[in-house]
Amino acid sequence: MQRLTRRTSFVAAAAVLALLAACGSDGDGSAQTSAVREDAGVPSTTIADPAAPSTEPSNTTEAPTGDPEVVAVEAGTAEEPIQLLPRPGDDGVLWLAERPGRIRRVPVADDGTFAGDGEVVLDITDETSVDSERGLLSFAFSPDGDAVHVSSTDLDGNTRIETYPVSADGTVDAAAGEVLFAIDQPYSNHNGGHVAIGPDGQLWLGLGDGGAGDDPENRAQDPGTELGKVIRIDPETGDTEIAVTGVRNPWRWAFDVDGSLWIADVGQNAIEEIDHLAPDEIDGANLGWSGFEGTEPYLDGDGRRPADAIGPVFQYPHADGNCSITGGFVYRGSAIPAL
Repeated sequence: MQRLTRRTSFVAAAAVLALLAACGSDGDGSAQTSAVREDAGVPSTTIADPAAPSTEPSNTTEAPTGDPEVVAVEAGTAEEPIQLLPRPGDDGVLWLAERPGRIRRVPVADDGTFAGDGEVVLDITDETSVDSERGLLSFAFSPDGDAVHVSSTDLDGNTRIETYPVSADGTVDAAAGEVLFAIDQPYSNHNGGHVAIGPDGQLWLGLGDGGAGDDPENRAQDPGTELGKVIRIDPETGDTEIAVTGVRNPWRWAFDVDGSLWIADVGQNAIEEIDHLAPDEIDGANLGWSGFEGTEPYLDGDGRRPADAIGPVFQYPHADGNCSITGGFVYRGSAIPAL
């Protein structure tokens, strides 16, 4: 039986932080008000193989040993906060997205906490479905901060990426928003939806396999659909290109400083995984879903199990109360000594 080999990525002086969701389904769509934390008290994992060659940037230092002690501090509150980002050139504020369909521009005090509730700069609640795993799911700024790309599900539950102009003072022109990309979603879950500008200047989008369970229509391995893929979108023309195939629900992912790509892919019944692709591995990579869940064989037939599937660098089982992997990032700085 074909079984993927877990790849080892040597990461010195880089804390790979994996954020775990509360136990339960991928999401039940229930509304809640949550605290926005300045530093997340999350488990960290460093995947290291002393026998493997180092691929770390040259400006890193010796990796810390043991688990980091990160203190969570409440920065403020919001209704179902989904993402928090700085805007280029917009000093002293953070932009906060709430899943029901709002983005707020929030002033930040010197201690990192919110200095008030801020102002709502975009409200698309009347155009956004929020049942199950739907909602306003992510946003990203153009490199110059003059535009914001917003990823959400419309009233029919379908994915849309809309681009809005942003003025120098942070005003969003909601009336001038244009749909850059859209795709129908067959089910209410596994929307993915995370967007970010890549090293190539393109807008990248992670899309789940369309939902239900076990990818019933095998969309993740179907080259004719963007579902179950990580794609790049030309922010000027809306033209798309598939970069990575075979993902289940890449809820959060990030580019590293060296141009490599880290993907947190939510598992089915047993395994959560972190995938890492070097810059020259990204285009054409196949991460194996639904032929594999992590490194383990899952479904077979109908071309579900590609011979060139790439295994994760880290995975963990659902045993012992472990649940959905919902994001993460690689920290290579020195401002937080514990990391």
